Amino acid sequence: MNPPFLELRDTSVVLGGARVLDGLTLTIDIGEHAAILGPNGAGKSTLMKLLTLQLYPVAPEDESAGRPIRLFGRDRWNVFELRSQMGIVSADLHDRFVHGNSNGVLTGLDAVVSGFFATDGVFAHQPVTDAMRARACDALERVEAGALGRRTLDTLSTGEARRVLIARALVHAPRTLVLDEPTRGLDLVARHQFMERVRDVARQGVTILLVTHYADEIIPEIERVILLRRGTIAADGPKAATLTARNLSEVFGAALAVETVAGYYHVRVQSVSS
Repeated sequence: MNPPFLELRDTSVVLGGARVLDGLTLTIDIGEHAAILGPNGAGKSTLMKLLTLQLYPVAPEDESAGRPIRLFGRDRWNVFELRSQMGIVSADLHDRFVHGNSNGVLTGLDAVVSGFFATDGVFAHQPVTDAMRARACDALERVEAGALGRRTLDTLSTGEARRVLIARALVHAPRTLVLDEPTRGLDLVARHQFMERVRDVARQGVTILLVTHYADEIIPEIERVILLRRGTIAADGPKAATLTARNLSEVFGAALAVETVAGYYHVRVQSVSS
């Protein structure tokens, strides 16, 4: 049996004296597509920083119980080694590649190749082989973005650049793809096209973890939903049992209605508390 992708055991994070995550206990298995949903301030960004080793949890009082977070069965990782197991796509990563990259203007192919090194570009000291370039081209084709490899990221639409970043995340064949608010900045059509590529990846056997505050981004292949509210788990279970009007209204602090269409859940605001 493969160890779980993620294990949290009474995990807490304190920032600026405030407990941003408070006693989270959660296990997500390899092969289990899941979504973490919650409003702004729920703790989603902090949880993402835990996964990427940018933040560390409060040390447990009983150290014999082990560390409060384990990834792929391990509680100690070299960050670059971890990135070969866990691909990440986020709007923040998009900004670093398209708007703030010190490596200069990158082609789509170079951006994907940089995934082998877990860097925001390809640098002179990094040996790039023909095999790497071939795998990068295959990854682009996998998300129907082959033609984008020759273009520079600054000439791509937001949706096109986000598809290149999926290819970058997949280039080293990770076991899990983590999507952190991946459609931020995309229009209605681009959002749909992007999530259809994610569905393809899920059907190819890569474990998907989606972190979002939009229920309608939860693709039909995701069967488990974890609701976060104020740093705690408010609900966790099968999608149909979790994405109810009652649960979502409590988490988001408004009267909400829920309907399903073709496997997607759509939420409508009925009224907002003053």
